[in-house]
Amino acid sequence: MKFGGTSVADAEAIHRLVGLVRRQIQAQAKSDRPPVVVVSALAGVTDRLIALAHLAEEGEADRAVSGLHELLERHVTVASGVTTGDNQSKAAAEVREEFESLIGLVHALALLREVSARSLDAVVASGELASSRIVARALAECRMPVAWIDARTVVITDAEHTGAAPDMTATCERAREHIGRTAALGQVAVLGGFIGATASGVTTTLGRGGSDYSGAIIGACLGVDEIQIWTDVDGMLTADPRIVPQPRVVPQLSFAEASELAYFGAKVLHPSTILPAVAKNIPVRILNSRRPESAGTLITGDARSADGQLTAIACKRNVTVIDITSTRMLMAHGFLRRLFEVFERFKTAVDVVTTSEVSVSVTVDDTRRLGAIVDSLRSFAEVECEPEMAIVSAVGENLRADPTLFGRAVTSLDRIPLRLVSQAASRRNITFVLRDADVPQAMRRLHEAFF
Repeated sequence: MKFGGTSVADAEAIHRLVGLVRRQIQAQAKSDRPPVVVVSALAGVTDRLIALAHLAEEGEADRAVSGLHELLERHVTVASGVTTGDNQSKAAAEVREEFESLIGLVHALALLREVSARSLDAVVASGELASSRIVARALAECRMPVAWIDARTVVITDAEHTGAAPDMTATCERAREHIGRTAALGQVAVLGGFIGATASGVTTTLGRGGSDYSGAIIGACLGVDEIQIWTDVDGMLTADPRIVPQPRVVPQLSFAEASELAYFGAKVLHPSTILPAVAKNIPVRILNSRRPESAGTLITGDARSADGQLTAIACKRNVTVIDITSTRMLMAHGFLRRLFEVFERFKTAVDVVTTSEVSVSVTVDDTRRLGAIVDSLRSFAEVECEPEMAIVSAVGENLRADPTLFGRAVTSLDRIPLRLVSQAASRRNITFVLRDADVPQAMRRLHEAFF
């Protein structure tokens, strides 16, 4: 059971979480394995910690420390709202210890006037360490057998700070050792998501949205029956509700469809989330912690939209199109290798690719190294960049079986200028690249045509 930031936002949310865990324990009464709980930081805390780290980098130690005291008081208040007596005093002490350590680190960063990726991981990890301590005490308050586990002793990663990759072999060994031991005692294990550590014990994070990923990693290592992602929406929706009014909940979809939707902008899931689940064929269920009676969305190895339509549409905003043109590309081998080596060198992922005889167009949403990429490409080709673009992706297993869906999708976007159109070899999605300003109209038209 993985709970997101809004599901642990305050005392009321944590009371709901406790009720959901109790209900799950009752549902698993005949099982010898209690549920495992993975939690995000309290809503908004990670962003606040990042901002305070940058204040320290600017030498604003007093302001950064003042902000940490505010966060400490928020955590103590939440803990006081879900615990009493001994549990309350222990929760407050654990949270204070975490933040006192963090205040010392921030003072050091302010002196150095530098926040490395490694230091930033150490700062933001405090959010999940503190929230998981509070949740563990809240469960204990309700007389549930519980064990808090430091996720850094379980999730072992490489040293790519702020976006670390898990070592699944080492992590699974640790998960079976630490969480398996608590499960054998009938205890609910509680861990912070998003965080891990290198083999030598240095704190790392899995990147933004990584708490979902943590839940799936741990679930896969333990071979659980189901991975539940508890959030603040009823499930995966047919479109972004901020753009399309009244989208529907998608009751069931395949791992492949969910991966496409997550990658192309669906906010409910982190793109990496379901990869460990896919490997072990473990169902993933997205549920609303505020409306647990809602059936949510079930993601399995194989699913198909019952009505023969698309499954959902998603969009990725603030994309840049890069056009690379060279007559040397004509009939030449090795050109594409040279081109993509540039993106590899600067660790920048490419979303959409289209090619012709003498040109290649790609899209990127990470523009931090765009200047250096363009300079390198210009050593052997002409390059033009077009910012303020977007990707709209229509996803569905039915695209493979019904060729008319592609035509209907393109026709529904009549008179909207399309910069690139792509259909992957899997024929599971149709991707349109268009001006960012045209996204609302394009999304609404697609949704009206198919839903």
